[in-house]
Amino acid sequence: MGRTVILTDDLSRGERLVRNLGGGPGLVLHDLYGDAEPPPGAALVISDVSALTSDAVLRLRRALAVARDRTTPFLALIHGNLGRGEIQATALGATRILPASAANAMLVNAVSALSKPGPEREDGGDLQRCAEEARSAFAAIFHGDTAPAAAIVDAGTTIVNRAIRESKVRDWLNVVAGFDNVTHRHCLTVAGLAAAFAQSLGLNEADAHHLTKGALLHDIGKSKIPLAILNKPAPLTPAERVEMDRHPAIGHAMLVDGDYDAGTLAVVRSHHEYLDGSGYPDGLRAAQIPDLVRLITICDIFAALIEARPYKAPKSIQEAYAILTAMGPKLDADLLRAFRQVAMACEQPGQRLSA
Repeated sequence: MGRTVILTDDLSRGERLVRNLGGGPGLVLHDLYGDAEPPPGAALVISDVSALTSDAVLRLRRALAVARDRTTPFLALIHGNLGRGEIQATALGATRILPASAANAMLVNAVSALSKPGPEREDGGDLQRCAEEARSAFAAIFHGDTAPAAAIVDAGTTIVNRAIRESKVRDWLNVVAGFDNVTHRHCLTVAGLAAAFAQSLGLNEADAHHLTKGALLHDIGKSKIPLAILNKPAPLTPAERVEMDRHPAIGHAMLVDGDYDAGTLAVVRSHHEYLDGSGYPDGLRAAQIPDLVRLITICDIFAALIEARPYKAPKSIQEAYAILTAMGPKLDADLLRAFRQVAMACEQPGQRLSA
């Protein structure tokens, strides 16, 4: 790995970042507001600037012109509003964007991936890296006894949405299908489907982020379900099913006192509710179930059907969509018709979803 140049507006914070990345002579810290220019010829550039004011953006632009060339990867760490920061960082040519408060493991993985030689950063490798970064975020989300930090959830959401914008949803599903943890695989599959659904519906960036975030968090209650049940390589017994069905209420209880909006809390608690009142845990009906929940429910069921499990083979795209259609009054018919475009995009070459 070549030299990594870190551009910062706070040297003490920059020094912590260097330590988090393992230290060593390959990490060079540059004061954005100092008199010297950054060293040229970096293999990777990281910016860690607390406020992207017009002056800071101008200084960053000048420093980047010296430190990197057209092919040098650039990782931008964002403080504050992630959406606005992503727009500014993208305008500066950022290759990857993470919140500055992201888990150290996510940051180390991102830096390690971006530091690989150019050919390994192309095409399928780029999607694989996005999926690995999203899995790192998801592991951080599922770790611990309290609500996950909002920055970690936002980081994972941003990664998934970017991957779906830049590639095909079927390719995302193919990569995620190779992950060994069933819960990680399922939630990242649902998140990819939700991101693609948001795209097909023409949702704006904020609404797309909200939908994909709900998908990432929808099964967080499963982090409290015994692993013997969660990873059982066979159908659950009735008693085990009762325990598994507690996960929406458990997840809601985990997040309710955290910094989460009502829509996300509704997704976590109500993604197994059906319009005809036959779902759980509250037996909600029709107008009691928000549109955001209805969208995630469709993605969740479809994902479960097309995933391989030790005790069942995956359904084809056509079979899975037919099962959703046969659920009739349980699901929102208008949204299900809109989801057909997403289902078609999941088809592998040689398949075709019939009209």
